[in-house]
Amino acid sequence: MRTSKLTTLAIGLMLSTGAAAQHHDHSSMPMQMPMPAKPAPAPKAAQPAKPAPKPATKPKQKPAPKPPAEKPVDHSTMDHSQMQMDHSTMDHSQMQMGDAMSAPGELRTPIPALTDADREAARPPEHAHPVHDNTVHSKVLFNRLEAFDADHGNGLAWEGQAWIGTDTDKLWLRSEGERVDDRTEAADLEVMHGRPIARWWDVVGGVRHDFKPGPSQDWAAIGVVGFAPYKFEVEATAYIGASGRTAARIEAEYELLLTNRLILQPLVEANFNGKDDERRGVGSGLSTMEAGLRLRYEVHRKFAPYIGVVHERAFGDTADFRRALGEDKSDTRIVAGVRVWF
Repeated sequence: MRTSKLTTLAIGLMLSTGAAAQHHDHSSMPMQMPMPAKPAPAPKAAQPAKPAPKPATKPKQKPAPKPPAEKPVDHSTMDHSQMQMDHSTMDHSQMQMGDAMSAPGELRTPIPALTDADREAARPPEHAHPVHDNTVHSKVLFNRLEAFDADHGNGLAWEGQAWIGTDTDKLWLRSEGERVDDRTEAADLEVMHGRPIARWWDVVGGVRHDFKPGPSQDWAAIGVVGFAPYKFEVEATAYIGASGRTAARIEAEYELLLTNRLILQPLVEANFNGKDDERRGVGSGLSTMEAGLRLRYEVHRKFAPYIGVVHERAFGDTADFRRALGEDKSDTRIVAGVRVWF
């Protein structure tokens, strides 16, 4: 019986020693990355499952120390006298300078030498101006085509011009006249040839035929047409007739744009005669002057109705001839008309 107790005690000590050997201190083991575990076989029903060991905690890492900051270099303490560069040993043949570092006086893009062919190509043609166009153009303009109510009756008046030709040669037609109570009071027609003499000026020359007033007569005419400074459109013409008669007409107008379509047009016309002509009721010197102010609205650039006021006055012997016929020497009238061109 004593032997069996000793045997039992020995077996118990052996079992307790083996169990203690299986339990290790996992806190002292280094951490390893777990590998993907294969599925464990199902535990036997006879043995209870062992509790899973607790994961080891990762030890805290101390932050890495910052590198020491570099001290700024004090260039004032540097001894530049000891720094020397020997340019004589440098191989300048391998150094290529760009266009921006070219030698003084050297052109970036060389200009080819001027040849006789280049000089010949730069000369203008002998019989044509390189700027002008030889295409034939034309224009018809009725600057005034209007009706009016005057003291001595209702009337119609016109003033127009037309030309056809090239930039250097044009054939001009100009006409001006007036009818009162279905009777022609004044009418003339001019046929002229024009050529440019300056950038804004043409010289014209030809003939003029007067239908009224009085008997018809013919004149030789020469004048200029163009734009004076500040864009005043000017027509100045001198006339020479039979028996030493002379005359002149000067007309100036200006277009003041109130808007892109509403335009105010002042116009002044003066007529001069070399000597009296009682049959036509004109005297020497300044015979008549007309000043008008017309306001037009351009429905289209080629079509513009207008209204205006016109004052006409006779001077000198012309005024005397009118008073002898029972007419006033001055007249003011309201006009309404249209300005067209094509």
